[in-house]
Amino acid sequence: MAMTTRSARRSIGALSRRTGCNIETIRYYERIGLMPPATRSDGGHRLYGEAQARRLGFIRRTRQLGFALDEVRTLLKLVDGGRYTCAQVKRITVHHLDDVRRKIADLRKIERVLEEMAAQCDGGTVPECPVIDALFEPGADPASGSIGSSGSRADASPYNSHTRALVTTGAAVRRRRRI
Repeated sequence: MAMTTRSARRSIGALSRRTGCNIETIRYYERIGLMPPATRSDGGHRLYGEAQARRLGFIRRTRQLGFALDEVRTLLKLVDGGRYTCAQVKRITVHHLDDVRRKIADLRKIERVLEEMAAQCDGGTVPECPVIDALFEPGADPASGSIGSSGSRADASPYNSHTRALVTTGAAVRRRRRI
């Protein structure tokens, strides 16, 4: 690959505008090693060539598709090594697709629970609210599709701990209101 000429180099601000990536994010990607360190001008400013712009575009697209930083790093190592196969890339992509499908399934369950909770509320002006009551109920587990059943399934969803934190926080708020 030919060396990029000094005139073809752009500042971090110009790279940010071209790629739509925030300046701080570009610096972060450099710090964690996804982007190689930029060359510097005589004044110490970062300068980027076409190869860095393409790499940053690759990183942005993978992140927009939900790839974790470790997955992006793995893909970049394959590309950087120049000895990757389509099968290796496909394996990483299919694994990520499985994760996305699991998240979608969990979100659909949460959607059904929220719809059910909202349907129980008439939107009146009294302080009692079935939605708030359901959120305070200890057995509420959106991932299982139940609002208040005490029999809960194993922690198969990443949303379970989040739900428990919400219920615990809500109980503390309710106790404070009584005081």
